[in-house]
Amino acid sequence: MIRVLVADDHAVVRRGLRQILSETEDILVEGEASTLDQVRALVSEKRYDVLILDVNMPGGTGIDLLAELRRENPKAKVLVLTVYSEQEYAVRAIRAGAAGFLSKESAPEKLIEAVRKLAAGGKYLSSEVAERLASLVAGEASGAPHERLTDREFEVLKMLASGLSVSQIGQDLSLSVKTVSTHRARILKKMDMSSNSELMRYAMKNGIV
Repeated sequence: MIRVLVADDHAVVRRGLRQILSETEDILVEGEASTLDQVRALVSEKRYDVLILDVNMPGGTGIDLLAELRRENPKAKVLVLTVYSEQEYAVRAIRAGAAGFLSKESAPEKLIEAVRKLAAGGKYLSSEVAERLASLVAGEASGAPHERLTDREFEVLKMLASGLSVSQIGQDLSLSVKTVSTHRARILKKMDMSSNSELMRYAMKNGIV
C-alpha cells in the first residue's frame, strides 16, 4: 500500500485529491495538512511514501520546505502539485528536491500515475521539463532571466510584480526593509532591468503572476 500525505491549504482541493486516490486499491491517503508547519509535524511523526505538496501555503513556500526535507530526509518523495505553470516552477521545484511536478489542471489518472511512479523510486516529469533539465545540466541553456534568481529573490520578484511595496513585502516575509531592498537590487541587476514596472511586465508576460 502506498501511503500518501496531502498538503494543500484549500479543503476542497484536499477532499478532491483524497477522492481521486481513494478510487485505487494500492494508494491510501493517511494524512492531510493545510499549512507547512503541519506538514513538518506530520512528516516528523510518521513516514509517508509520497508527499503531495502545493507550492504556496501558509507558513512559507513549498520550495523552502523542499529544501528542508532534502536536508533532513534525502529519500523523501515529493510530488509538487500546483496551479502555476510548469514552465515557471517545475525546474525550480526539481532543483529544490521534488521528485515530480504536476499541474492541478492535469487529468486524475495523471495524478495516480505520478504517485505510483514516485513510490516506485522514479521521477514524474513531462518531456519538456526533462529536456529543459538535461539542457541546463549540460550547460546548453542559460535559462530565462528569472531562473538566475535564488528562491528568496524569486519570491520577492513575485510580490513586487503583484504591486506590493518593499515595506509590505518585509512584513509578509518577516524581513527588514533594508533586506528586501537588497533583494530588489539584486533582482534588477540579475534580470538587467531598472524598475518595478519592467519586472511587472516581465512577470505578467511569463505567467509568474
